[in-house]
Amino acid sequence: MSLSRVAVIFGGASPEHDVSILTGLQCERVLSEVGVDVQPLYWTRTGEWYACARGLEARDFLDGAPKDAARLELRLPSPGFVTKKGLGGVKAMEFDAALNCCHGGAGEDGGLNSLFEFAALPLTGGPAAAAALGMDKLAFGAVLRSAGVPVLDRVLVGEQEPPFAGPYIVKPRFGGSSIGIEIVDDWNTAKALAASSVQLRQGAVAEAFHADAVDLNLAYRTAPQFAVSMLERPLRTGDGIYSYADKYMQSEGLVAAPREMPAKVPPEIEARAAALARQVRDCTDIRGLVRVDFLLRQDELFVNEVNTIPGAMGLYLWPSGGTSASQLLLDLLAETKSLRGRGAPTSFEPGAALRAAGGISSKLGQIGAV
Repeated sequence: MSLSRVAVIFGGASPEHDVSILTGLQCERVLSEVGVDVQPLYWTRTGEWYACARGLEARDFLDGAPKDAARLELRLPSPGFVTKKGLGGVKAMEFDAALNCCHGGAGEDGGLNSLFEFAALPLTGGPAAAAALGMDKLAFGAVLRSAGVPVLDRVLVGEQEPPFAGPYIVKPRFGGSSIGIEIVDDWNTAKALAASSVQLRQGAVAEAFHADAVDLNLAYRTAPQFAVSMLERPLRTGDGIYSYADKYMQSEGLVAAPREMPAKVPPEIEARAAALARQVRDCTDIRGLVRVDFLLRQDELFVNEVNTIPGAMGLYLWPSGGTSASQLLLDLLAETKSLRGRGAPTSFEPGAALRAAGGISSKLGQIGAV
């Protein structure tokens, strides 16, 4: 499927705003280098939209929108993004599909997907409901458990103590896999942390912390068909957590983060991870370029989390010599374009219920409201 023009969206009101910029700039560069007409769209922390030039660097965003960026308006339900033109006129921005590079917040939790669905604009990442499920650690774990997928016990942090002993790893219920995560020794400390941490104010979940568990990551893609990446083992630092600093505070980005790739695990573990990734896809409908995080403990493999918009889109997980980074993104955008207009039906026998309704007063009388 041909793509005449694509948008790359990054930023947003999120603790991961800066990382989102890095992901967006990398993806813009990858696509531009193979001749794709790319329009970068920057979403500020306060909700403004800007059309930016191609080829920008991270430092250009230190003070917000870059110099010479054009302010946009998003008009709903149509025509979508517009720029001002002349005296009171506007020009609609056209693109075949948009690549969502927003990490965390409304960019990843289904909010942006809902906005684009309302505007009939094709955005990567699948339906809004799937995106929301991927960001809710409690709901995601419950859905997988109900489908027979192995997951560790996970509970809300509250007054009731969990049925498993500490130490505990405490995480934001809604959030990424790095920010706001801490290990605590006892439940009272977990409750105090949940009450005081700004990263946990939307809710916190806790699991038993297993120092002997091995982190494993695997990406999958859904276009042109389902496929999985190389399996990696992120290497934890001394505090026992694969942290934000480990992932992103390297000048080379995620490529330089401490890891073992491919992970040195038995073939049956690798095959099991691939099968579980497929189960995640099938029971959540999360589409695109997706990373699934696992925990390996005493030869048992558990699904830990899903990252619907992984850092750098997880491109580093796909081995050189296979599908190129540009082709991974192009396939993702082509899938998004092909799914345009396939949302839920908006009508069923239009007018039938209205014609049969009679008077509203009579209906209120039937339920004792008048």
